[in-house]
Amino acid sequence: MFDELMPSSQQPITFFDERFGLDRAMLERAIGRALGGAIDYADLYAEYRVNESISLEEGIVKQASHAVSQGAGLRALSGDKTGFAYTDEISLDRLTLAARQARAIAQRQEETDATGLLRKGRDGGHDLYALRQLPTEATLEGKLELLNTIDRIARAYDPRITSVITSIASEDRLVVVASSDGWVAGDRRPLVRLNVTCIAEEGGRREIGSYGGGGRLEFGWLLEEERFARYAREAARQAILNLSAKEAPAGTMTVVLGPGWPGILLHEAIGHGLEADFNRKGVSAFTGKIGQRVASELCTIVDDGTIPNRRGSLNIDDEGTPTSRTVLIEQGILKGYLQDRLNAKLMGMAPTGNGRRQSFAHPPMPRMTNTFMLAGESDPDEIIRSVKSGLYAVSFGGGQVDITNGKFVFSASEAYLIEDGKVTAPVKGATLIGNGPDVLTRVSMVGSDLKLDEGVGVCGKDGQSVPVGVGLPTIRVDGLTVGGTSV
Repeated sequence: MFDELMPSSQQPITFFDERFGLDRAMLERAIGRALGGAIDYADLYAEYRVNESISLEEGIVKQASHAVSQGAGLRALSGDKTGFAYTDEISLDRLTLAARQARAIAQRQEETDATGLLRKGRDGGHDLYALRQLPTEATLEGKLELLNTIDRIARAYDPRITSVITSIASEDRLVVVASSDGWVAGDRRPLVRLNVTCIAEEGGRREIGSYGGGGRLEFGWLLEEERFARYAREAARQAILNLSAKEAPAGTMTVVLGPGWPGILLHEAIGHGLEADFNRKGVSAFTGKIGQRVASELCTIVDDGTIPNRRGSLNIDDEGTPTSRTVLIEQGILKGYLQDRLNAKLMGMAPTGNGRRQSFAHPPMPRMTNTFMLAGESDPDEIIRSVKSGLYAVSFGGGQVDITNGKFVFSASEAYLIEDGKVTAPVKGATLIGNGPDVLTRVSMVGSDLKLDEGVGVCGKDGQSVPVGVGLPTIRVDGLTVGGTSV
């Protein structure tokens, strides 16, 4: 039925839901205003979002918020031109005004009659985050009690832990997408994230450690198997470890990347370069290389938005396209790019369900979901033993990449020396410097221990931020430049 939008993590979302205030006539009128003789396609994206957050510092609530936002964005496409306008008031007048503005930006033409345009619903075929209770429905008292418990656990880990900062953020997001192709789709997207940061001090030295996790999950998931306690101890462990870390060496060396979060290097150095807009415009280091070898034959890299409950997963993307598992590189051969509707059409390819946007006030663009390298056959311990001298990077902090040439710089937040096949002293100040396409060709061993990150990733592009996931098995990279403070 037109007014039953599936899939939904709680219950069907209807256009007559009071949170939207939408009906068939409003949708069709707005899309009709966006269409015209030279407009190829138009769509409407409506959103209702509830965000909650609470943070605790030194046992005191430093911040607590509950925010509600809603609005709709109208888009009109004419060739490679995009017109986009949005409104934070969902009413017929404001929607039609936004539609006219979007059409005017793309191409000035007469309006068309869209009566009867929306014929059917679109079922993404997924129900990736069906929850009994939304994370925003958990009580403030329960969240505050958890944060206080985490504070006590982290401080008890070691007396050198002098400061603990904890926070919980949760979200309930309802979206509706209607298009001039005549279909409509909707989704309800829960999200929760727990962060723990610890500061350790000794002898005038001050170091930091952080950890966390989450996903499209219930608040109670954090309590299962005492995940919160593991996060607290891990943040404290990192802070204490860094107190004894020595300065990292510099030079060209063999680097072993640990499983899980180090996949952020893959996300930045390779993933962004495989997004369709950069390749259509010819500015990516991977432009025109489909079918060519771009990596070691040990490397198979996928982007998968269909993994249940993962932070980067979606039932449908923000254009209403069902998400998918897209093979980007298979045994070293480039197979394709991450596509939204616009770039897929202009490139003569199929959308992959990677059209994403930060909110109703932003137009969609091709973005990653959960991006990772598949497991190989090597034993992780054997990979370490194979290295005479090198660096073992377990976790990363900040980094940056130049899409046009693939050059990247990443700082390791936890790293160790490898000496005679053994992991030895922790080091600090290590940065990895290289070129995305080149680094893939230097992968000489891939472990059997693929791990996805804990669920804390946020990806930025063109001023927009969206939740993502990353993953990696243990891999060995030969001849990678390491920046440090000693030689």
